[in-house]
Amino acid sequence: MRYGIDVAILGDLAEPARLVSLAREAEAAGWDAVVVWDHLAFAWGTPSADPWVVLAAAAQETSRIRLGTAVTAVARHRPETLAHTVATFDRLSGGRAILGAGLGGVTAEFTAFGSPRPRGSVLDEALDVISSLWSGAEVRHRGAHYTVDGVRLLSLPLQRPRVPVWVGGSAPGALRRAARWDGWIVGGDDQECRMTLSPEALAVQVGEVLQHRPSDADFDVALIGVSEPGSSVKAYADAGATWWLEHLHGYRGSTEQLVQRIKAGPPRET
Repeated sequence: MRYGIDVAILGDLAEPARLVSLAREAEAAGWDAVVVWDHLAFAWGTPSADPWVVLAAAAQETSRIRLGTAVTAVARHRPETLAHTVATFDRLSGGRAILGAGLGGVTAEFTAFGSPRPRGSVLDEALDVISSLWSGAEVRHRGAHYTVDGVRLLSLPLQRPRVPVWVGGSAPGALRRAARWDGWIVGGDDQECRMTLSPEALAVQVGEVLQHRPSDADFDVALIGVSEPGSSVKAYADAGATWWLEHLHGYRGSTEQLVQRIKAGPPRET
């Protein structure tokens, strides 16, 4: 198992310098990744930071940790623009990007700007377009939602064949969608910092995802959760989790308290 922090860059944590500082502390303390929320929280009255801007700043202050989103509501972006942004970020970070992808859980972030919350078919087609552009081949695509008329992306990600795509969500459709890509992200805790997903329930869901895998290629299962310093998450590793993402948000404490949790280091797998 590998270990990262998942930072809700909302409220006080929307200040970009705070995420950069947390990323520096995470790398120094032996964590393997920093992922951030991707929300237009100002649509519902809460400050929020742009994830790729703050991650780009964090990339300049770190050298080892993976950096990405958990998760991006892909349909809020044009797929060609998101493909370009993430490819540029992957090059900037030296090949450390992860794209967490989902439908988006906050309806207001669509309806406040005149768009309905998208169906799964929009996400599926958008991911296909993004992956095709990352391939470096000329893309010709005519689908129900998007058209690409003979375009080749000329600044490709460093990671090949693509930036890893981790799909978020626990609905049956999300599990089937995750199986097509490189990983699955699942939330295991609640706002009160209690684990709500048991290792047994995780094992069942991992089994459902793997049933739909078209190949035996490596596949990541990233569990978002909360732990105390020195505690063991072995039961979740045994259930199939390959990543533990420590959930850090304003409800968990002050920025100083979150820094102390990071400095204490990842939980144990034994």
